Amino acid sequence: MGRRLWRDGTGVLVVEGEAGVPGVRVPLEIARSYRARARGLLGRGSLDGAMLLTPAGSVHTFRMRMAIDVAYLDRRFRVIAVRTMRPGRLGLPRLRSRHVLEAEAGAMAGWGVRVGAQILVVEG
Repeated sequence: MGRRLWRDGTGVLVVEGEAGVPGVRVPLEIARSYRARARGLLGRGSLDGAMLLTPAGSVHTFRMRMAIDVAYLDRRFRVIAVRTMRPGRLGLPRLRSRHVLEAEAGAMAGWGVRVGAQILVVEG
């Protein structure tokens, strides 16, 4: 998979399903610019779907109003770690992380986002 240079915007997150099961599709916000990544989910009380921060290797939850699920993705969009973070926390950097997904706490388990899962991002 070649390097993608997305713009800030929206898309669809597709979580690859188990053999024979279609993947889950989730609304996605893409934060590519420094400004969009720095703003992230700050000040929000909820999120419909997920947010992709790219490039990113770590996140924090300072000034956030809600707990979030955080999935660290490698350069091929395979999940290398998933954590739930309460507000006011600093996430540890992940060495192989190139992208970070954020969602409301508890959402990712329902979508099948777990270590080893393959993620696909569809723009627009």
